[in-house]
Formats: sequence, structure tokens, C-alpha cells
Amino acid sequence: MGATVTRVEFAVARARVFAALTEPDLVRVWQYGSVLETDWTPGSPVRFTSEWEGRALAQWGTVLAFEPPRRVAYSLFAPRDDLEDRPEHRFTMTYELEDLPGGTRLTIRHDDPRPGADEDESSGDPEDPALRALRALLEPAHD
Repeated sequence: MGATVTRVEFAVARARVFAALTEPDLVRVWQYGSVLETDWTPGSPVRFTSEWEGRALAQWGTVLAFEPPRRVAYSLFAPRDDLEDRPEHRFTMTYELEDLPGGTRLTIRHDDPRPGADEDESSGDPEDPALRALRALLEPAHD
């Protein structure tokens, strides 16, 4: 199983970061224009749809946890020609938020049991396009 852990700090309140992770209009801004559909009830469906290079893309799964404004987690299936939509082919995204003096630490854990997934513990790549877009959304002065 591959796992990636990313930690990033923002100079904004935890509730604001949580909103950016869970409110569809805000998610669209930093998640490549993705349309988020869910009611965030644990056990309910979650779906992201977008367009990339002229192709419609969709990922779907299940809400695993929703604990405002501390934690949200969901599983997702990202279609690939070599994989069927089965539980062992879904990856998990977990977002945990903690207060810091003057801001929030966001820890993102991506657990991926799919074939070819790599282990990669990291402290956060500031050049990651999604993280840069999230920072620009939350801290416009840093853009």
C-alpha cells in the first residue's frame, strides 16, 4: 500500500480551512475545477467530476468521517483500464486540522492500496498545484 502524508500550515482559522475542503464552491477553486457532490453523512456517496484535456473525468466513493472542523475522510475510486471498482481499488483521503497560534495545520493523508502505489512520507510540496491553489484561496496575499 502506498501512503503519502503532507503537512501544510495556513495563517487562517481552522473553520475556514475546513470550509475550503468541504464546500463545493470552494473545492472547485482549488481542486482543478472539480464539482463536488455529497451530503457529508458518513456512509453516503461522494463524487468529484471535472474535465481534463477535453475529457470528462469522475471519481466516486464513500464518506468515511465528517467531524467539523477537525476531520474529514472519504474513499475514492479513480477509474483505470486495469482496475474494477472494488473496495481494494479505492484510495482514502483523510484531512485532519489542528489549531496553531495564528493559524491551522492541515495534515493530508492519502492511503492507496492500488497496484503501483508508492510510499512517500513528505512534509508538503509547496509546488504542488492543488496546494498552491488552496493557499491562494485561503491566503490571497501570498499568491
